[in-house]
This record gives sequence, C-alpha cells and structure tokens, in this order.
Amino acid sequence: MTKTVWSIDPAHSEIGFSVKHMMISRVKGTFEEFDAALTLDEDELTNSEAEITIKVASINTREENRDGHLQSADFFDADNYPNITFKAKNITKTKDSQYDVTGDLTIRGTTKEVTIDTTFEGQSKDPMSGNIVAGVSGETVINRKEFGLTWNATVETGGVLVGEDVKIHLELELHKQEEK
Repeated sequence: MTKTVWSIDPAHSEIGFSVKHMMISRVKGTFEEFDAALTLDEDELTNSEAEITIKVASINTREENRDGHLQSADFFDADNYPNITFKAKNITKTKDSQYDVTGDLTIRGTTKEVTIDTTFEGQSKDPMSGNIVAGVSGETVINRKEFGLTWNATVETGGVLVGEDVKIHLELELHKQEEK
C-alpha cells in the first residue's frame, strides 16, 4: 500500500454552489480560496484521507453587495467563523470510478455529516511540467438552515428570497507531491 500526498491546483479547480433565488431562479457562486490535505492510496482509494478548508471571505457570486451580506452575521459570519471545513471519515466505492465520501462538514461552527457523490476522473502526466495529475469531481446537497444559515425574507408574490437547499459542487485537479 503506497500512499501519496497530493495538492490542489487552484488554477484548475473550483468549489461552487447554487441556491434557489426568489423561488424562480438559481444564484451560483464560488469560493476563490481553498486548500486541502489529501493523502491517496492509489491502489485502494477507499483507504485515502481528505480534508478541505475553504476561506469564507473568498465567496464570489459576482455581486459585491450580496457577497458582503453572505459574509455577514446574517449568513456565514466570516468574522467569527472564517473557514468552512470538510474532513472525510469514510470512503465507499459505489461503481467503477465513483465513490461516496462521507465526512464532517463544518459551517458557522455547526458540524453535520454529509456524503459527497464523488468521481475519480483519472490520472495523467502533465506534458508541460512532467507532474502526475489527477482529477476529482463531486457534488452534494445540504440544507443551509441545519448549519445556522437561517436568514430569509418573504417575496411579494409568495415564497422566500433564498431557498433552503444548497447544491455544492467541486472540480479538483490534484498534483502528486510525495510518497509517504
């Protein structure tokens, strides 16, 4: 069993989300700053370890006022809870290159177990650098209220401004660092 340490290539990676807006459309956003501690068992990926840290202040919905509101105490409270974290506890193979990665997601000081439907996209050798590179994608849905993100407003036509379910997606390009 050979375990290797991998790092995220931020230029080729994204952690994003979407949420219902005014009950009629979806707002999408990304977090521009994140990092991970990844140790992969390349022979048996279910024996791997993963921990991701996301900087809340790096939220980007392409609307500065909304980003500021999301960082405020109404939502993420970035001053008191500057990071969102995910730490994998169990990885289960579901199909050829698909895995359920279950772990603890912590947002605004609240930790809940979530499962990310993850696909290992494979490995390749970067022709420019010669580095070994791997790809991982995943998605899950969380209820934001379970993490203390409860702010909302009613809209004139009925319903609320912000939906409860948040779709989270990630696309990660990983670079092999060292064997353990």
